[in-house]
Amino acid sequence: MTLAQLINVLYSVVDRIYIGHLPHASAQALTGIGLCLPIITIISAFANLFGMGGAPLCSIARGGHQEKRAQTVMGNSFSMLLLTGAVLMIFCFAVKKPLLYMFGASESTYGYADQYITIYLLGTIFVMVSLGMNNFINAQGFGKMGMLTVLLGAVMNIILDPILIFGFDMGVRGAAIATVISQGASALWVFLFLTGKKALFRLNRAAMRLQASVVKEITFLGTSGFVMSVTNGTVQIVCNAVLARYGGDVYVGIMTVINSVREIATLPLNGLTSGAQPVMGYNYGAGCYRRVKSAIKFITVVGIIFSLILWAVVFLEPRFFLHLFTQEKDLIEQGIPAMQIYFCGIFMMALQFVGQSTYVALNRPKQAVFFSLFRKVIIVVPLTILLPMVGGLGTDGVFWAEPVSNVIGGTACFVTMLVTVWPTLKEKGTDSSAAPLAKPH
Repeated sequence: MTLAQLINVLYSVVDRIYIGHLPHASAQALTGIGLCLPIITIISAFANLFGMGGAPLCSIARGGHQEKRAQTVMGNSFSMLLLTGAVLMIFCFAVKKPLLYMFGASESTYGYADQYITIYLLGTIFVMVSLGMNNFINAQGFGKMGMLTVLLGAVMNIILDPILIFGFDMGVRGAAIATVISQGASALWVFLFLTGKKALFRLNRAAMRLQASVVKEITFLGTSGFVMSVTNGTVQIVCNAVLARYGGDVYVGIMTVINSVREIATLPLNGLTSGAQPVMGYNYGAGCYRRVKSAIKFITVVGIIFSLILWAVVFLEPRFFLHLFTQEKDLIEQGIPAMQIYFCGIFMMALQFVGQSTYVALNRPKQAVFFSLFRKVIIVVPLTILLPMVGGLGTDGVFWAEPVSNVIGGTACFVTMLVTVWPTLKEKGTDSSAAPLAKPH
């Protein structure tokens, strides 16, 4: 799942790498793409709402040998992804211009942002299906197949990007077209697998008939992933707007690079915790609570070790990451201290990931939603607005907001999980592979 998510992020990151090296207008084009990120993030949020909301319920149903319920959950999730994708596409087309200017666009960057997002929105349903329904391939235990889903699209995107951007001289439009084609291929792959013979439970029309109680359950559990993505989009909007005010287009470009590096750097944490969710959900449904505890311990230790290594690498070699996306001297020189500040508390984010994934896997959506809102909305957004005005911090204040939120939010989320969830995981019966089923508390 780590590899699958890494490949999935390559869709947009590869676009930014190529666009950042366009001759004569690389900085403006890169900034334009960055202005589209909140919209892309919010579309992904709705994919997470029904994909990440339904997949843990499927895992729990599988653990309890409720195959029909698992199939119904998957079908209802698919229907909601299609409906929501269509509504989002229409809505974003209607309001894209005021949105982009609200996100920090200027006269020199709006054109690039408009070119990219106009084409990207045409593939909204592809994004919803490929990203949302791939969770159900993983929930059925086909991790390699889930990786191949995004591998197919990512490889196509990597091949098509230089051909369309430089070969056909299509620039930003070429990057967007390559992305839409690639996402369409991934969506088709997911659909064919989930309707094929290899799937443990398949998509069918009967399962796709919406049931209010099932949709409510999916939405309730998926709200955590949705809130996390929406709040990420909100933070991107606020950061871009404040940076445009204090530092101009250059600093919006720097934040675009930082967001790209963060997406890649945190993927192993995402993959680790996402991969643990079906394991925890299945064993929780089967009453094997000792295994749930083992999974929590494992992802905590590995997550902290990885994030500490990541912190050291980014702090020592920020220039390397900046050079991947641009050759602009000003952007690189001003981006080095910004990146070192932004990533200095990244190791504490591992605790947030562990707490969030545990809440979701064990069907505790209220806690998951609260801590998503707590870190991003209650801490990051106010700090992003206020810190630039403190002691003349300016743009540095925007970048300091992230590590402060990681320390406070990560600690609060993890400690609360240990106090409220851990004591409830008292083993009933044996912990062998033949353990008798027991209803979870």
